[in-house]
Amino acid sequence: PGDEAIYTEHGFLMYKIATQSSGGTPVMVREKAYRTDVDAILARAGPKTKVVFLANPNNPTGTYIPHDEVRRLHKGLPGSTLLVLDAAYSEYVRRNDYEAGLELVATTDNTVMTRTFSKIYGLAALRLGWAYCPAPIADVLNRVRGPFNVTAPALAAGVAALEDGAHLEFALAHNETWLPWVTAEVEKLGLKVTPSVGNFVLIHFPAQKGKDAAAADEFLKSRGIILRRVGAYGLPDCLRMTIGTEDDNRKVVAALSSFQARS
Repeated sequence: PGDEAIYTEHGFLMYKIATQSSGGTPVMVREKAYRTDVDAILARAGPKTKVVFLANPNNPTGTYIPHDEVRRLHKGLPGSTLLVLDAAYSEYVRRNDYEAGLELVATTDNTVMTRTFSKIYGLAALRLGWAYCPAPIADVLNRVRGPFNVTAPALAAGVAALEDGAHLEFALAHNETWLPWVTAEVEKLGLKVTPSVGNFVLIHFPAQKGKDAAAADEFLKSRGIILRRVGAYGLPDCLRMTIGTEDDNRKVVAALSSFQARS
């Protein structure tokens, strides 16, 4: 009680939930244009701040901050604060100024980077992930984890996924083709799309009744298309669309075109 954990305005909802379940106080810091605002985090961090959660890239916005900004954030935090870099979507990022955080973990004693098999590896149902962290932190995590936290089938699937380089290359090539295509086609319909480096896009709808995100969601569902409502993330006027197969992507764009054409 009394300890605080900072997370960003549109960050992963589990940061707040995990903090509260541990008896801590979650502290939300505003973003700037749907991106992490390092200055805002540093302005709020203090002696009570035990953890700063940073999803980079972030879900559901798809935005990221360069590694220089991550280092500036770490440098400005109290030495007693743990910086947790959530790099769940890092494999998708193709930017020269981005790093997932491995070097920062290796050169500091208060940085942890978490990774997952749920995204590019396609093993979300197995709930399998891993972390890079200093030995003392790994020791604590090993002592507090559940005794049966990972199943043998999940471990076997994880090993197989790491050995399947062809799948990784295919998934990356597919995303690099269809992420910009979906973005451009949706913008042609008069809808704003937040620039994304992940495998999804955040689509903004006007607040006008009948043209808003809720109406779009109902229209799409009537055609068998499910996008993600993100009101719980403070984005009530948005829907998040995962990049799917070519056929799926074209169907969503066609359906959105029909929705936009309604009077």
